[in-house]
Amino acid sequence: MKRLSYLAGFIGLVAVIAMVVRQDGDAILNAFDHAGWGLLWLLPFHALPLLLDVIGWRMLLAPSDPEGRASIPVLFWIASIREACNRLLPVANIGGEIVGIRLVKWRGVDGAAAAASIVIEVLLTLLTQYLFTALGIVLLIALIRNVGALDTVLIALAASLPLPIGLFMLLRHGRVFSRLEEVAEKILGGRSRLTELINGKNLDRDIRRLSSSPWRLIGSCGWQFSGFVVGSVETWLALELLGHSVSVWDAIAIEGVTQAIRNIIFIVPAGIGVQEGGLILFGSMIGLPPDAGMALSLVKRMREVGFGVPALISWHWVEVRRLAQQRCDETV
Repeated sequence: MKRLSYLAGFIGLVAVIAMVVRQDGDAILNAFDHAGWGLLWLLPFHALPLLLDVIGWRMLLAPSDPEGRASIPVLFWIASIREACNRLLPVANIGGEIVGIRLVKWRGVDGAAAAASIVIEVLLTLLTQYLFTALGIVLLIALIRNVGALDTVLIALAASLPLPIGLFMLLRHGRVFSRLEEVAEKILGGRSRLTELINGKNLDRDIRRLSSSPWRLIGSCGWQFSGFVVGSVETWLALELLGHSVSVWDAIAIEGVTQAIRNIIFIVPAGIGVQEGGLILFGSMIGLPPDAGMALSLVKRMREVGFGVPALISWHWVEVRRLAQQRCDETV
């Protein structure tokens, strides 16, 4: 799996280089000159959609943490690390969730409860992503005035809707993680650190408890969807700074379909090549020049690095400090 991820990343990098070479380099540089230092505003702006996601996550974690040990500021820091891991590291969009469970447990929250909140949050993200993508596709069709394709797209969306619903019903009424734990014990010949990490019975119990609270799920979905919409304003702001004005509806359309492709082809680390190709392709549908789509992608990469690297450094610092403290305690 890791080798496949590295291979996909290499192919994506080659594709990015090819796309950059094919574009008008002077036009891309002129766009960056036009934006100047104003692009730095994208870093603090990204905190807003991330905060909305964190509020939705906190709603799911609240029943297991009524004391607020994992407060919104703490969860914001953890969410920044989760996002940085999934965006910048070759972890196939799941490594960040594992790190998130570990960090929430450090705050004194039960491990199964922390894992259940993240499992449900990821499932709700799939549903919210589906709704946001549907909005983006409908807007894209409306903007390019291809009304004839609307029925076909709506049928395709309706056909794919059972996937997130089926996953929810499986987690709600099944014993997914208990069975995974049983299989792991048979393969490994008994209890191990892996089976202790799964803790299937408690995890299934907490997932069922969370999924039986519809208003809490709806509220979390609402915050997540708001985060997607506000996040698309980042695309609008970046294009404004680069000198390519579009409407907010254009930005939502581009963001919705591009994010969908990036999440579908999750095996490619950081979506290298996937994001660039999507922005160039779908941007051209609304009249955005290919060099503007490439410039927008480069800006997004810069924001990911500028926002994510400090988060990863802070995580590394905390891990090192915790390890040093454990060694100190052992020697006492």
